[in-house]
Amino acid sequence: MSDHNIADLIVTEPLVSEGPARARRARTIAVANQKGGVGKTTTAINLATGLAACGKSVLVVDLDPQGNASTGLGVSEYKTDVYDALIGGGCLGDIICATEVPGLDVAPASADLAGAEIELIDIPNRVSMLREMLSPVLGKYDYVLIDCPPALGLLTINALVAADSVLVPLQCEYFALEGMSRLMRSIERIRRAYNERLDIHGIVLTMHDSRNNLCCSVEADVRAYFRDRVYRTVIPRNVRLSEAPSFGKPALVYDLNCAGAQAYARLAAELLRREGAVPIGEAAE
Repeated sequence: MSDHNIADLIVTEPLVSEGPARARRARTIAVANQKGGVGKTTTAINLATGLAACGKSVLVVDLDPQGNASTGLGVSEYKTDVYDALIGGGCLGDIICATEVPGLDVAPASADLAGAEIELIDIPNRVSMLREMLSPVLGKYDYVLIDCPPALGLLTINALVAADSVLVPLQCEYFALEGMSRLMRSIERIRRAYNERLDIHGIVLTMHDSRNNLCCSVEADVRAYFRDRVYRTVIPRNVRLSEAPSFGKPALVYDLNCAGAQAYARLAAELLRREGAVPIGEAAE
């Protein structure tokens, strides 16, 4: 597959027509899971890269104080970040940085963002700050992916209030599966209280090892319960996928031919087919 570029790998099947042209407004997807270590940031940056390779204009909003999505996309030097826009009253457009992937931008995060959880408490519109911050830039992108912290604090709540849907990376192990019911209840509370359009975009099974009986058992249970909400594409455990962030590159740039990169390319294609096949907001029905 060495003769293929990223776009060749991703667009392996014709996409369903999206219908008549409409004014651009980004589909905003929160990549979230209350459990850490499930491949959330890896999914956000590689899915974004895949979508950009398909010609989509994509923004990754790094909402995790660890800033891993920023460094994983090669952005480590910047003067202002999401904290400055969220708390300092700055403009999101002023902090957005281009990445080496054409069509892919990132709003970077730093450790300063950790203090936002406390500072937001006394702000009257504390749960909708991110939605208001994103509003001016939505017309510039096809997709906005929000990389959430691994906890249901005010930052993640802001992401869920701002999002059209939630993409849930789920590690193929028992404890990750156990936390899904809590996450679903949290999403339902946000939908009832703040964001009635919020829906489950899909569940992505990550860190899968087909030789491991437990992984296969968890996959079977998740598919039996959530049915079509689970993506067909499964992300395998892959060394090259784990190495890529240390080089400041998405796996699809670091090593397109590795199993992990190819899986994320297929995931991007599957997401686009879902988006084209059904009306917006019904992808998880």
